[in-house]
Amino acid sequence: MKSLDEIFDEFSGLKALIVGDVMIDSYIWGKVERISPEAPVPVISITNKEIRLGGAANVAKNVAALGATPLLCSVIGKDSDGKSFLDLQETRGMDTRGIVRSEDRMTTVKERMLSSSQQLLRIDRETTKPLHKKDKENLLKKVDLLIKEADVVIFEDYNKGVLDKKLIKSIVQLAQTNNIPTAVDPKKENFLNYEHVTLFKPNLKEIKEGLKLDFKNDDEAAIAEASKSLRSKMAVEKVLITRSEHGVFISSNEHQHFIPAHVRSISDVSGAGDTVVSTASLCVALGLPDKFIAELSNLAGGLVCEHLGVVSIDKEQLLTEAKKYNL
Repeated sequence: MKSLDEIFDEFSGLKALIVGDVMIDSYIWGKVERISPEAPVPVISITNKEIRLGGAANVAKNVAALGATPLLCSVIGKDSDGKSFLDLQETRGMDTRGIVRSEDRMTTVKERMLSSSQQLLRIDRETTKPLHKKDKENLLKKVDLLIKEADVVIFEDYNKGVLDKKLIKSIVQLAQTNNIPTAVDPKKENFLNYEHVTLFKPNLKEIKEGLKLDFKNDDEAAIAEASKSLRSKMAVEKVLITRSEHGVFISSNEHQHFIPAHVRSISDVSGAGDTVVSTASLCVALGLPDKFIAELSNLAGGLVCEHLGVVSIDKEQLLTEAKKYNL
């Protein structure tokens, strides 16, 4: 296998097509020094506000942070939040060709209020209804245009309505026609609709719900059997299961590996799954071994958990840590 330096250099030559639900992550920081006289709730004196790209766009940020070029395809609203979303993309120098603006939908916003590093409240503005037929057709045209440039396709599903069975099947077939590997970070609604993808990355809760199984989170035999069942049922090549404090598990027809978690000072697990699928997908695009895919993705997911809020991986830090652990 190539050296870590060579692998990380090769990340910079890749393009990843990311399809799924995008959103804005909004943060309001403030101080709480008293309780409201109107109701038993804290009064927040706002000190700072920030908006960030979220959802599938956070995967795009992680892909970019690793040096690759993200090609993001999704549907947002023709509203002020949609404009803010595009502005955020342009500020980061991201390609906006894959974004469809719809009069039929609002742009998803998750607004978090925090004080002293603690989240006090989250307010969601969103729609989860399926895409209008015209929006779906327009999105598929965007995918068809951009997929020819891609080295890997990543589905990022948040159950907000952008992805459905028919669209998923069409995109997987496009990827197969163009000989491009596919990866998915699934959610419950479309869990069994990602047949024939290259890499399927659920967490333990998702695989238990998706396959209607019940086992303890540390039951390695049951995890391995669930993974085998999933690969057989859906004809996927690799299954990468994130296991929180227990690390990750990867399996294919040839191999299976349990990778333990590294000891971390955990601040926030938000966005860790996005980092894992981003890292794993780029490794798949380079044809790297299963064990290395799991080890590097596991390391990347742990590193972002040390930061508060949804943040992207730091490429240089990841490379340093990878060398430290002799991956």
